[in-house]
Parts: sequence; C-alpha cells; structure tokens
Amino acid sequence: MGAHPSPKLSGDFWSFGGRLAVFALSLTSIAALLVEFYDVVPMRTFTFGVFLPSLLLLGILSVFDGTMGGGALARSVIHGCLGGLMAAMAYDLFRLPFVFSHSWGLDAVVPSLPLFKVFPRFGALILGEPLEQVHYSVATQWVGWAYHFSNGATFGVLYLASIGDASRRHWLWAVVMAVGLELGMLFTPYPAYFHIRVTRTFIAVTLSAHLIFGVVLGQVTRFLALRKPPLLAMER
Repeated sequence: MGAHPSPKLSGDFWSFGGRLAVFALSLTSIAALLVEFYDVVPMRTFTFGVFLPSLLLLGILSVFDGTMGGGALARSVIHGCLGGLMAAMAYDLFRLPFVFSHSWGLDAVVPSLPLFKVFPRFGALILGEPLEQVHYSVATQWVGWAYHFSNGATFGVLYLASIGDASRRHWLWAVVMAVGLELGMLFTPYPAYFHIRVTRTFIAVTLSAHLIFGVVLGQVTRFLALRKPPLLAMER
C-alpha cells in the first residue's frame, strides 16, 4: 500500500495573529542592537538568549506552515528573507565607492566615508570582545557581517508581516519603511555609540542607500509574490 499524504491543517496562519508573531520574532534582530544602545542588556546576552532562539522558532513555524498549513506564512518568510538579502546587497554595493574612495583613487569626486566600520564592532559586541580594537579577527569580521545581513533579511520579513501581501500592496511601502530605518539610525544612539560624524554628506549618502534598499526590497518581494508557480509550492 502506498504511503498516505500527511494531513493538512485548515486555517490561514498568515492571519493577523500569525503575522504579529512573525513580526515579533523578526524584530529581535535589530532589537539585539537597540538593547545594547539603551543599556538594557548586553548585545551578546540578547543575541544568544533571545535573537537566535527567535530565528530558530521562526524557522520551525515556517516549516510547520509549509508542511501542515496553508503555506502563506512560509512563503512570506522566504520571500521576505530573499528580498531583504538582495536589498542589503544593493545597499552595500551602492556604498562601496564611498568606503573605498581613497584606495580606488576616487577622492576628487567621491567623498570617503567609513560606512563599513560598524560591522566588525557588531561582531565584537556579539562575541563579548572590546568594541574598539586595532585589528579585528576574521571570526569577529564574519560574525559582524552575518549580523548585518540578518538585519537585511529580517527587515524583509518585517515588511511582509506589516503589509500582508506584496502582490496587493504598492511596493513603495518598502521605501517608506526604508526611510523609517534611516530616521531610526539617525535618531537612536547609533552614530554616537560608534563614533560616527553625522554630516550632510553622511546623511545624503545613507539616505540614498536606504532608498535603494527600499526599492529593491519592494520590487523583489512583489516579483516573488506574483511569480507563477510560487517559489515555495505547497501541493494541496
């Protein structure tokens, strides 16, 4: 006798409650940095005690929905992660000429800005190392960059949890969210904590980078939502 297919659960897990749960779990990525800024708990403690377990739980919920539920939650998490990662890569690519202006000989036309200086410091905070170091280890660099891209991925999931369906909502909402991220960066202790000079040039470059992040996030998630067949096919 052939194996019977696993029973499916009725109900839409991408309801308000499900989206709220996904939003809260995804929010722990950026919250890991915020609790450090406001001296609530160390970033290391929050990362290992809250953020990483939340990511695990988000993955479990997605697998459960993909195998037993309707699949909308799982698809949204995957699409959000993909859109957020692609947006983060576009964000960083735009900033490369400013980071390497001197070494690339672009000083005359492109201002030099230390836009990547925070990444090894993210790693140092997560690993419990001194924030300022003469030379950061490879492990510290990798952990910092991984955390940076976790922010990009989870921002994508937060976006979809907020709007619900990228095929029905205008992609410009992602740009609105990106502007909110820029304002959050400027009006939290972020610049002071990492000793970043907030100049007009800095704001112009970072705002432009965030706008690019928003455009890519909005367009990619909309494309994935409209794609047929969907990226994650849930056979009924």
